[in-house]
Amino acid sequence: MNALLDRLFKLKAHGTTVSTEVVAGMTTFITMVYIIFVNPQMMAASGMDQGASFVGTCLAAALACYVMGLYANWPVGMAPGMGLNAFFTYTVVGEMGYSWEIALGAVFLAGILFVIMSVTRMRRWMLDSIPFNMRIAMGVGVGLFVGFIGLKTGGIIVANNATYLSLGDLTKPETFLAALSFLTIAILSMRKVPGAIIIGILGTTIIGLGLGLVQFNGLVSAPPSLAPTFMQLDILGALDVAMASVIIAFLFVNLFDTAGTLLGVASRAGLIDEKGDAENMDRALKADSSSSVMGAFFGCAPVTSYVESSAGVEAGGRTGLTAVVVGTLFLLAIFFSPLAAMVPAYATAGALIYVAILMLGGMEALDWSDTTEVLPALVTIILIPLSFSIANGIALGFITYVAVKLCTGKRAEITMGAWFLAAIFLAKFTFI
Repeated sequence: MNALLDRLFKLKAHGTTVSTEVVAGMTTFITMVYIIFVNPQMMAASGMDQGASFVGTCLAAALACYVMGLYANWPVGMAPGMGLNAFFTYTVVGEMGYSWEIALGAVFLAGILFVIMSVTRMRRWMLDSIPFNMRIAMGVGVGLFVGFIGLKTGGIIVANNATYLSLGDLTKPETFLAALSFLTIAILSMRKVPGAIIIGILGTTIIGLGLGLVQFNGLVSAPPSLAPTFMQLDILGALDVAMASVIIAFLFVNLFDTAGTLLGVASRAGLIDEKGDAENMDRALKADSSSSVMGAFFGCAPVTSYVESSAGVEAGGRTGLTAVVVGTLFLLAIFFSPLAAMVPAYATAGALIYVAILMLGGMEALDWSDTTEVLPALVTIILIPLSFSIANGIALGFITYVAVKLCTGKRAEITMGAWFLAAIFLAKFTFI
């Protein structure tokens, strides 16, 4: 068996062993397994069946990990993307009023475009054409959006007629436990404890159980039916002109997040050569983009590469065997649906807030030396959460970028990609 795995994943060539890869896979899984609790709750808020969404999350993540491991031979775990699931539920379905079936159709179409870009030179053109600060701003803005949802879900911030928002009642058990979940996760992460997020979620759930706020329904059972969400996407409904900005938002947030994650993990795993090229990068992008398409069939927001994979790399993961182990563990997780259903929203709120703060770290990479570059980025970052829409925040950012460059005599710096996106978004606000 070891010889077969060595031939399949080139273990010796990468200076690793089967046991090391297994440990790395388990490490990555522990750091990202929180998604099987968070994603079904978010998707259920759009009207989906939570049990079916739980199974779909596990299956989509497992298949994506297998594709990444067997095809690209990269130690990268994959699952439905944080932020993109929030956009799916709270913007496309909640604010814009589309059904979750049409939203899945948009995810599918964005995935198809991502696949096309991955197999052609469009990917390189688009990555180079979008201003660097705007790429950073998308990820940071999504982070603020996720954090806002976490604060709202946990009751830490609440609506206020006079000030729009105000601090929630921290003496309420649920609100206090949401804050405690965040602090637990943050402290454990700072102390480098593996699986800090899942420990925080489950620990808060256990406390809620002890206080009578959570009902125990068992830990293991046969998986719920996938039928309510499987192949329920409405592609024709997503072809509405008004959905163009939604599809673009799904595509570009996924594209830039994926590219950044893959390059970061590749660097840590020693997969980048002297010329700065990442080994099998094209295959990794194809695996990621095709997984987004598959995820739509299972009722998931775009499936993407997880930066938590770096934890497995630090544990020695160097090949796709790490990803295969992660995928196998996601398959086994399907039998723990009672546990997933038992986890309350306030327990996952702390995880959302913590992940959001990590995503804000991207602001450090912004180029602050040119106001015409940083101002549109800040518009994007601020308006994504304040407009409660990733699509609108990105749209207003690109329109601002082109307007600022034009009016300050820097027309030559506007790339074709920026012109293209600004024109589409301006048409959306003007005619739709």
